[in-house]
Amino acid sequence: MEFDCRTYGDFSVSYSNEIAGGGERYGQDYLKFLPANIGKVNRVFEWCAGAGFIGFSLLANGLCNSLCLADVNEEAVDACRDTIQRNGLEDRVDVYASDGLRDIPESESWDLVVGNPPHSGTDEQLMWAPELIYMDADWKVHTDFYASVSRFLAPDANVIVMENKNVSSIDDFAPMIDDGNLRFVKTEDCLDHDHIYYVWSTPVR
Repeated sequence: MEFDCRTYGDFSVSYSNEIAGGGERYGQDYLKFLPANIGKVNRVFEWCAGAGFIGFSLLANGLCNSLCLADVNEEAVDACRDTIQRNGLEDRVDVYASDGLRDIPESESWDLVVGNPPHSGTDEQLMWAPELIYMDADWKVHTDFYASVSRFLAPDANVIVMENKNVSSIDDFAPMIDDGNLRFVKTEDCLDHDHIYYVWSTPVR
């Protein structure tokens, strides 16, 4: 498949419009948020990565040493693989076709988890994007994520996920965070896009 490309630093990132869900736009706010709050880490995982706009951008800007990506959409995984090959990143980036975290190797360990997952917890039909990008009916994808992510986290890791305040609040996610052996830290608004906010949690040790 032929992909379009977007440039971040020295990296050319492969994508198609069908797998671009906002990581190329408001997802780039992480470049401001993370230096001010976390700093550089060793390994980042991008959940619901799509084309990996967020993760590749963090790597290109020196905010991590290595990167792990996963998505359930095979087209997204193919795009990530194309980016890895195009930029010679085989020794720094791993990508997995995975339904949630089910197919992630147990050997993975992450210092930071970021992501721009589906933002709507209903089955309401929206026409601006494929359902796979925006729809998480009954928050099943989120519930599975928070139930599973703790086992992949380094002791001082952080989980900082983007959500949309028009269709969710921390009340939707706080019980999942508690049930997943995580501690809620705070929410914080995205700097450049006022409808997006971060949900920040850390592992309980």
